[in-house]
Amino acid sequence: MEKPLTFRSPTAVIVWVVIVLFVVGNWIDLAVQGRDHLSVVAAAVLLLGAGVAYVTAQRPRIIADDAGMTVRNPLRDHRIGWAGVADIDLVDLLRVHCAWGGPPGAAPADRDHHKVISAWAIHYSRRRQFTAEVKARRTARRSSTGFPGGFGGRGLPYGSSAPKTDQASPEGDAERIVKLLQARATAARAEAVWAGSTVEIAGALPPDTAPPGAAAAAEAAAAAADTVPAATTTLAASGRTEPLTSTWSRRALAALLIPALILLIVTLL
Repeated sequence: MEKPLTFRSPTAVIVWVVIVLFVVGNWIDLAVQGRDHLSVVAAAVLLLGAGVAYVTAQRPRIIADDAGMTVRNPLRDHRIGWAGVADIDLVDLLRVHCAWGGPPGAAPADRDHHKVISAWAIHYSRRRQFTAEVKARRTARRSSTGFPGGFGGRGLPYGSSAPKTDQASPEGDAERIVKLLQARATAARAEAVWAGSTVEIAGALPPDTAPPGAAAAAEAAAAAADTVPAATTTLAASGRTEPLTSTWSRRALAALLIPALILLIVTLL
């Protein structure tokens, strides 16, 4: 069993740490110097700000394990088995296309239920990625023609390879995450399709209808009929066929509602 992989925005983590340090520093200052009602209100506002930062910056992430993936958004958690992940793409956010229900091994279009989940943890700017690609192509053309900048381009020795698009950018990281998640989902769907198609083959070749001279084929069909349901049961037990479940996060709601209630009380005092 592989260790679960967690994907989240590095920028959001930095924002969360900065806000926590800011809130703690101001609390210390208010505890030392604040003695009036306004200081209490300010402390309550800082607490509410910390709750908002926790919900919007600290919580969002994508967790991928052997059975499926969990999309943790500010207030809700979405869980789907790998076999139910029909597609993953990028718009402004990473989107997970879910399809579940129906017979085992059915195509995503033939499923009973469909839903698209947007993951707040992975952001993607098509404009910034397009700008980076245009810049890379322009640099590659200048390098191949030798203008400007002497031999081979701008400060590059003659014959050197053209620079590639920045793969360390947030957009490049988002594309790599999509490829990794799609590979896992594709493997799980292929396993489900194999199990479903083998069940149909085993059912189409029952032992009692085999020709007289095909005893070995009959035995193979019987063995397939016995082993394939077991394989299908194992696939379901692994959680890869788990349907989409969406739940509200009590911790996230508490992080917002409790500070808001405290702020309301201290304001009315």
